[in-house]
Amino acid sequence: MSIANDIQQLHARMREWRQHLHRFPETAFEETQTAQFIADKLSSFGLEVHQGLGTTGVVATLSAGNGDRKIALRADMDALFIQERNTFAHKSRHDGKMHACGHDGHSAMLLGAACYLAEHRNFNGTVYFIFQPAEEGRAGAKQMIDDGLFEQFPADCVFGLHNFPDIPPGHFAVKPGAMMASFDCFEIIIAGQATHAALPHLGNDAIVASAQLITALQTIVSRTVNPADPAVVSITQIHAGNTWNALPESVVLRGTVRCFSGAVQKTIADKITRLVNAICEGFGVSAQIRFNPENPGYPVTFNAEAETNLALQAAVAVAGEDCVDRQPVPSMGSEDFAFMLQEKPGCYAWIGNGSSENGCLLHNPHYDFNDEILPAGTAYWVKLVETVLR
Repeated sequence: MSIANDIQQLHARMREWRQHLHRFPETAFEETQTAQFIADKLSSFGLEVHQGLGTTGVVATLSAGNGDRKIALRADMDALFIQERNTFAHKSRHDGKMHACGHDGHSAMLLGAACYLAEHRNFNGTVYFIFQPAEEGRAGAKQMIDDGLFEQFPADCVFGLHNFPDIPPGHFAVKPGAMMASFDCFEIIIAGQATHAALPHLGNDAIVASAQLITALQTIVSRTVNPADPAVVSITQIHAGNTWNALPESVVLRGTVRCFSGAVQKTIADKITRLVNAICEGFGVSAQIRFNPENPGYPVTFNAEAETNLALQAAVAVAGEDCVDRQPVPSMGSEDFAFMLQEKPGCYAWIGNGSSENGCLLHNPHYDFNDEILPAGTAYWVKLVETVLR
């Protein structure tokens, strides 16, 4: 692995930053202390810092030479509503919240890159360092864009980096095309006629209708979507009734859809609508369907070919050819960085976090970011800037 000595010397400071962020997790659009911590560090490096895009977002600017090309690097800042079950000294001090996805590490690596690049300025052009709130289901990237992110900071291209369990530590995985699936939520409210459980013939049973619907929804992927197009439809919530001896008036079903194609997204949404209407009509109940009722769905995270080739050059320069997977299997997880890739050409890459044994999976109460990969992530960012802004 080829990592500059000055980046290696930043390791202890990055570990300190990362563990501080882990101790004080903040969730979507409430990352005030996190944002201030990051802004203060960036200011101390001598960068021009802007706060407030997307409520709590931070963007810092660094220029060198006389080049007019501009690159944006993005890290996410938010934590999850998960009760941490680790016992180490830097465990979460905020009850019911933890950094269970490594955003603390992403922020620390990008801070390290900002620190190194501010000192060395071995590039020609402008770098925008984007620290984004609310990645976890609240589309903070879209909020920053809607608030004028790329008007105020007109990057030519944008790049993201996420840790990934079960990839060896410090290895990279990236390819052009789809890296992460789209994400849509749906809510179905089935309204029937409540009645005594001993007299079901006097009502219309919303629970039986919902049971038939749940089963039918599972046929969408297997019987409507082309088998060559990966897709997942999952029912994740069922809410109905509050007593033993009565059929409830209504049932609420909630779930998610994930796929890698806008056409498949539309096909699944149309099929859900038709199945809900047909089955509910057959059972004499009514239904309301809402897609993405609280937040916008996430599009496919799609890497542009030219920018992915630049990312591959940087990854190989840091980790070596044998430590870069050029054909990773796309994840059915989703990422709101996809909104940025709809606005600007760019690339989203993975860096290995190591084994997921002992519960060290993303969104797990035992998860912790691997501090040993901090220099590799920072070196990737630095090499990417030096490659794009030669």
